[in-house]
Amino acid sequence: MRKQVDVSLILSNSHNPRIIKDDKFKSLVESLKGFPEMLEIRPIVVDESMMVLGGNMRLKACREAGIKKIWIHVVEGWTEDQKKEFIIKDNVGVGEWDWNALANDWDAEKLEDWGLDIPDFTQEKEDDDLEQNEIIELSYPQKDYDKVKEGLSKIASTPEKLQRIWQDLKILSRDGKKGKAETRTEDQRAVKIEAQLQGNGLR
Repeated sequence: MRKQVDVSLILSNSHNPRIIKDDKFKSLVESLKGFPEMLEIRPIVVDESMMVLGGNMRLKACREAGIKKIWIHVVEGWTEDQKKEFIIKDNVGVGEWDWNALANDWDAEKLEDWGLDIPDFTQEKEDDDLEQNEIIELSYPQKDYDKVKEGLSKIASTPEKLQRIWQDLKILSRDGKKGKAETRTEDQRAVKIEAQLQGNGLR
């Protein structure tokens, strides 16, 4: 049954598992103030005791916005299990946003005003770039120093390539301590070298 009632008659559900952050709540309040007609299209769902099953955040926002009358839909005869099932299913999102469509056909500022979180794709790209600049280290004991040198010489088909590898890798095992080779290149040449060293039984 659908009807309009005084907002004071509706009971908030203390067992509601959903929460809303302060900034999102403020956006919801402003959204309801600017477009109260949506409350008639999407009424708050309550049981026979006027306990909210769907729309706790909207109810709270309506009170904050000073709205006195609100549309509700009363469900009757539901079991406690059905009520719990509805509370969860009513809050489960089953779809995903088509960000290309939103970018081309919608105003980003309005989307944010309406409460939509727009990802920072620029930051994601920067994070991807940072992942490509990771430091890669190759470690080996002093006794394997000559084997590593020999393995690198086999990898490089020309003296020029060997020199280039030697510039990328700093061999630090001449003093009898644990040797280490490291690179900070972006094209992951060290990953290829690591794989080839493993193939030659040097790692």
